[in-house]
Amino acid sequence: MRKQHPAPAVLGVVITLVLVGFAAVDASGSASGATPRSKLTVTAPAAPGGGWDLASREFQQALRAGSVVNNVQVVNVPGAGGTIGLSQFAEIGDDPTRLMMTGTVMLGAITVNNSSVDLLDTTPIARLAEDYEVLIVPADSPYQTLDDFIAAWQENPHGHAIGGGALGGTDHLLAGLTAGEAGIDPAELNYIAFAGGGEVLTALLSDTVEIGISGYNDFRDQIEAGNLRALAVSAEQPVPGIDTPTLIDQGIDVSLPNWRGLVAPPGITEEERTELISIVEEMTETPEWADALDRHRWVDSLLTGDEFTEFIREDQARVDAIIEELGL
Repeated sequence: MRKQHPAPAVLGVVITLVLVGFAAVDASGSASGATPRSKLTVTAPAAPGGGWDLASREFQQALRAGSVVNNVQVVNVPGAGGTIGLSQFAEIGDDPTRLMMTGTVMLGAITVNNSSVDLLDTTPIARLAEDYEVLIVPADSPYQTLDDFIAAWQENPHGHAIGGGALGGTDHLLAGLTAGEAGIDPAELNYIAFAGGGEVLTALLSDTVEIGISGYNDFRDQIEAGNLRALAVSAEQPVPGIDTPTLIDQGIDVSLPNWRGLVAPPGITEEERTELISIVEEMTETPEWADALDRHRWVDSLLTGDEFTEFIREDQARVDAIIEELGL
């Protein structure tokens, strides 16, 4: 039996549909012709209101106000110290119009949560700035100074509850480092993990914990209102605008910056990476970014490209060593 051939009209319809399908695929694959200069989407791997969200939205505002990139969107993907956002981000493909905010907290979460993806599975773009932790107590706490608290802590390491963020996060790391420098076994910490600075504040004011640790901006309003007393800041040197002595100034040789930085998806080209670095560098020169650094007491620490990649590798190793000391 001879095969029947489709009628010319039917064949024309089929060809037309195939061509339309190819066009749709091509448009989708090229993100409608979007480039990093015309459109950027920034993933904040945390809930709205957190540190990564704040940094992402200040980045967004500076890009727009400085006419570096006008179409900038921020999407929140919270959970597991940022590792949920990281795992999703690593799977989106080689799209140069996507960036993700990251930082010290994610390094700890990668190890503690046994994440199958780490930051070196992305394309590091730039470290932007450093934020710092504070150790704080309620205004009516008997601990007037860091020395007061450490003296009591040394007598009964497990008897003093310390509140902070997720296990393995910056707050926890700082508690462990401070304990070690004070001659206290970090494994003896009575550390209580909370979802964020807001919950730590509630625990402090309700006497659930004796001392809290979080980013300075989480407690800034309460410190300035006189409801909390800051005992120490985790910077290497005094931070302009923060009237609190460093741990180092008080004899505890510990500094721990909570840096913020940006990574792109894996697989983008070197030219695309260079363009994204240029965009970030232009953003950091805007008056809006300078204003953000001043308002939030962030310290400029721009580091780009391969130097940033090496920094991530070294900082992950440092964080891993601290976590091992903490017994996590």
